[in-house]
Amino acid sequence: MNGTFNSGRRRFLKLSAGTAGGLVIGFHLSAGNRFAAAAEAEVAGPFAPNAFLRIDRDGQVTVLCNKSEMGQGVYTALPMLIAEELDADWSLVKVQAAPAADAYKHTVWGIQVTGGSTSVSSSWTQFREAGAAARAMLIGAAAEQWSVAPSELRTEGGEVIHDQSNRRASYGELADAAAQVAVPESVALKTPDQFRIIGRPTRRLEAPGKVDGTAQFGIDVQLPDMLTAVVARSPVFGGRVTQFNGEKALAVAGVRKVKEIPGGVAVLADSFWQAKLGREALEIKWDLGAAASLSTEDLRQQYRELADTPGLVAESTGDAAAAIESTAPTRLEAEYEVPYLAHAPMEPLNCTVHARADGCDVWTGTQMQTLDQAAAARVLGLEPPQVNLHTTLLGGGFGRRAVPTSDFVTEAANVAKGEEVPVKTVWTREDDVHGGYYRPMFLHRLSAGLDESGNPVAWWQRIVGQSILSGTPFEGMIRDGIDESSVEGAAHMAYAIANRHVELHSPTQAVPVLWWRSVGHTHTGFVVESFMDELARAANRDPLELRLSLLADKPRHRAVLELVAERSGWGSEMPEGRARGLAVHESFGSVVAEVAEISVSESGELTVDRVVAAVHCGIAVNPLNVEAQIESAVAFGLTAALFGELTLESGRVQQSNFHDYRILRLNEMPVVEVHIVPSEDPPTGVGEPGVPPIAPAVTNAIFAATGKRIRTLPIAKTDLSRA
Repeated sequence: MNGTFNSGRRRFLKLSAGTAGGLVIGFHLSAGNRFAAAAEAEVAGPFAPNAFLRIDRDGQVTVLCNKSEMGQGVYTALPMLIAEELDADWSLVKVQAAPAADAYKHTVWGIQVTGGSTSVSSSWTQFREAGAAARAMLIGAAAEQWSVAPSELRTEGGEVIHDQSNRRASYGELADAAAQVAVPESVALKTPDQFRIIGRPTRRLEAPGKVDGTAQFGIDVQLPDMLTAVVARSPVFGGRVTQFNGEKALAVAGVRKVKEIPGGVAVLADSFWQAKLGREALEIKWDLGAAASLSTEDLRQQYRELADTPGLVAESTGDAAAAIESTAPTRLEAEYEVPYLAHAPMEPLNCTVHARADGCDVWTGTQMQTLDQAAAARVLGLEPPQVNLHTTLLGGGFGRRAVPTSDFVTEAANVAKGEEVPVKTVWTREDDVHGGYYRPMFLHRLSAGLDESGNPVAWWQRIVGQSILSGTPFEGMIRDGIDESSVEGAAHMAYAIANRHVELHSPTQAVPVLWWRSVGHTHTGFVVESFMDELARAANRDPLELRLSLLADKPRHRAVLELVAERSGWGSEMPEGRARGLAVHESFGSVVAEVAEISVSESGELTVDRVVAAVHCGIAVNPLNVEAQIESAVAFGLTAALFGELTLESGRVQQSNFHDYRILRLNEMPVVEVHIVPSEDPPTGVGEPGVPPIAPAVTNAIFAATGKRIRTLPIAKTDLSRA
């Protein structure tokens, strides 16, 4: 997910001491907020629900993480920020999911959300300040007890130390006393040369639970008397139930209820399998609506016709059309296409709701707590503070669990509404592939001109594809008709080309679309870096050399390009049928360059043998996380580049599961080498920036090996045989 939401930053620290003892540091909730009153009432207990940090009498440090853990490592990186400034003993640090509450809103976007590769960057100062404030209060408590000046004390490994008297006290021993110390109005933060934890490769705190099976994902939730539900949804987007008969479903063993809800018919049973069998026995008549005639080929034709007409201008620098027409001796034109893509997280969508007259509990893996909490409340006739949302671990998200409509949570609330017991609503993978949200299909039409020296003098690009933001609560982010998420990575690109012009068409379709890992950069990165390779080949210039020449004033881009070239052996000879391809792209504040090394047999069999990546992401809080995220981005992006495609016929998605919506197999995964550019700059995004360069790196390598230029994804659609 990507975007910017307007909100003031709350940086007020609040202290409270519970009757069970211990130090609690949190972020103050405004007094006017209804949840704040409830939070204030609860701080008399041992722990406050609005606290980011608590320290128990046994020295245990607990960090309540307001970002969702979906494999990206925030349950380790964010505690590292607090532990660094706190000078905590890392072995005593643990992490818990924060509840849904105003205290945990994103420092920029104003809602509680995980997305846009902003978890660490948005928390960089916030979490460090929480740790530093707690450290100052612990020092203050020790100074008072020992009748010494705070300046005489230091902290290390979860202890306050007075070297002159050789006294020391653990944070647990000081917790009660520290709870009586005034919260400092400001705190000094460490400089990078003082870091002991930040920058150190650190194993993940949640990993042991994932290994031994104690970690709880949404799909794992089990409650007394719980029923499991599946929902029969329209096979066509926007369809509705006109009539149904549930008698045969109710005859299936274990099925307890069949009921119509907005969007379909739910079957509630003792187990998932019984509910699924019950759904298969349903008799439903649908009004399929206007989308019943939708097909991929019709959409492609519509997009081509739109590409023949002027669109809204996203960027215009100089006069690209005139430069191409009148001053460029070499002209290039190309058309690129990318298909709809599903998120297909490994854990299918699920949500458990226990609805009661006075409130409800919701257990789910969500990326958007604020909206999902409000959605459940709206369905159940409650106020958001009455909805206790428990964020479980997410078995993958990629944007699918950050839905402005809160589709799977809203549906689960409707299923559980009026039931006396908890109900877990589960989507099968087929359910999500057939009726979920998708990365939009896009068409790009490009022209460019080269001067006598092979330098690009003009770049013209027209983009056609659905807006993600249109029709959502975030529609206000669309400026002058331009959805930035459709053109990011193309408009205002890093390359120093004097004349640039980018246009956009945003056709409205019945197909629901959503941010997908790296959002607009998923397609603009592929197109821009592929076409840049075309320009280099047309100019008979090395693709690396051309890029460096156009990035003279972009030191971060140059740093990753030079590093990846060195580590990949760029320019060295390769055997016949093997080649390297290069791509570099900036997204979410970070710059990533990747070199793909591939093999193509005479018969056209493609193997991606090796990927070398260089990343500039500011300071790497946890280098192991950075490496893992780039590796995972390569796997995710390579899956889409090689195989990813959803097609429509008669309004229906043709693919259903991993047998026909393929993902990369273990034996197809290349060796991945990740190199981090050293930096002391504040951290920038990591979860998504590794995705955009992989497709063009591979297709550019394919061209180098075969002379075949791939302009339509997935690669599997192209015959690569060299015969």
